[in-house]
Amino acid sequence: MTAPLLDIRDLRLGVSLGRSAQHPLLKNVSFQIMPGEAYGLVGESGSGKSVTSLAVMGLLKKPLAVSGGEILFKGKNLLALPKREMRRLRGNRIAMIFQEPMTALNPLSTVGRQIAEMFVLHQGKSWGEAHTLAVEALGNVRVPNPDRRAKNYPHQMSGGLRQRVMIAMALACNPDLLIADEPTTALDVTVQAEVLRLIKELCAARGTAVLFISHDLGVIASICQRVGVMYAGCLVEENETRALFENPRHDYTRGLLGALPRLGSRSEHGRQRLVDIDSIIADRSKLTETRFITPRDAQGSQP
Repeated sequence: MTAPLLDIRDLRLGVSLGRSAQHPLLKNVSFQIMPGEAYGLVGESGSGKSVTSLAVMGLLKKPLAVSGGEILFKGKNLLALPKREMRRLRGNRIAMIFQEPMTALNPLSTVGRQIAEMFVLHQGKSWGEAHTLAVEALGNVRVPNPDRRAKNYPHQMSGGLRQRVMIAMALACNPDLLIADEPTTALDVTVQAEVLRLIKELCAARGTAVLFISHDLGVIASICQRVGVMYAGCLVEENETRALFENPRHDYTRGLLGALPRLGSRSEHGRQRLVDIDSIIADRSKLTETRFITPRDAQGSQP
């Protein structure tokens, strides 16, 4: 049986309030990602999706701190690795596409140099070799005129092109795992579809596993084989994508799916309101320690 590439076990994380006190943000989150698999993590803003990815990347800043659990990557616990070894993995074997490329890219450096830096740091290439590989990487993500675009600064590119630069940078060293944290949120619909197709095709061709984070269930359905649903720092449901959409087990998942507009539903069922879920997330301090919590119901009432 194939061992999981990423195995998160009972991850607990919170905001440190003092020497011993901690306000919990993640409660016993556990899931696995197999080699080459696309796994989706979905939930509303504040549910704990992005902070989970930051824990995997080792990018948590104080006062955030892991209080328990394990993050196993190829059998190694990332939480126990020295900082130097974690830096060797980050950007090399585990890469990340951030939500907003304008804040992730260095505004004082050309995009070509920023991609080239990946080859210099992780593969020991000279700057001349790295520049050639950077232009090639831009071509692989279908940036037009990659040789000329490599000399551009981030502000000289459109949002769609900047996101392609982020993809080129993330996939430069052929990582085993790519974390995509809502990479299409700031893009219009047509560019969003192109970027999703690009991520899907490139990762499939390279055998790269993907942890795809989104609040958009339509995006998750188009790219992921399995889905985990997060609510208030807990993973409340996990299933294969088709099974989850056809037969959601948890009240919160049913609420999310009920809030999706469906083409042709008005002509078939008449005018109906979409399911409304209360926009204010529940107070985590009042939730139980169990993994499958009782959430707000699909109509928005608090338990």
